[in-house]
Amino acid sequence: MGSAIQKLYTQIPATYELINHLLTFGMDIWWRRNAIKKIKDHLGSHWLDVCAGTGETAAYLSRISQNGTQVYATDFSLPMVRLAKNKPEGKGIRFSISEIKNLPFPDNSFDLITISFATRNIDTNRHILIQSFSEIRRVLKSGGQFINLETSQPKNFFIRFFFHWYVKIFIRPVGTAISGSKSAYAYLASTIPKFYQAEELKQILTESGFKHVDYWQMLFGAAAIHSSIK
Repeated sequence: MGSAIQKLYTQIPATYELINHLLTFGMDIWWRRNAIKKIKDHLGSHWLDVCAGTGETAAYLSRISQNGTQVYATDFSLPMVRLAKNKPEGKGIRFSISEIKNLPFPDNSFDLITISFATRNIDTNRHILIQSFSEIRRVLKSGGQFINLETSQPKNFFIRFFFHWYVKIFIRPVGTAISGSKSAYAYLASTIPKFYQAEELKQILTESGFKHVDYWQMLFGAAAIHSSIK
């Protein structure tokens, strides 16, 4: 499964950010910035963005980091990482290529770890998600913070129905038309309706060993930020 998804992500780096902005009417930019605002004050000097993609969140981290804070970013797609490196902030970020299930860092390495719009691509299987969150927890220092930004499921039936309708009608055709990859956006569109509600994801994070799990819902629950502590 991982290699198949990795192959899909080699097809779409050049247009990935543009499509995200178009399909969310630019709200994904605000959601990322809002997630960054949840970082605790004075949170250490080693920050990591996992499943970093084209480096949007890593770039935000780099902009707000204080002197002496080193930002790291890792992703399994070399074409994505190459684009991330070319951002203005890229020179100050340490990049690596890795799978989230086997991060190339020692235990207790980071004060902060973030992930944005990639959790549902790890796997929607609860057991596999717990394994991946446990790997994130392994490389996080005691007292460190993990911030997860992802699409979610509105609780209201009618809003959820409209959200899923929008995903079905627009994400696949628009993504395919701009990127040229039908398979990539067919897959991405299929993962959104299958993912968890915010309260369910909170329980999964708790089962993974995290404490003080809080979440904030956005756009009537279509997206959510989760913050948790090791």
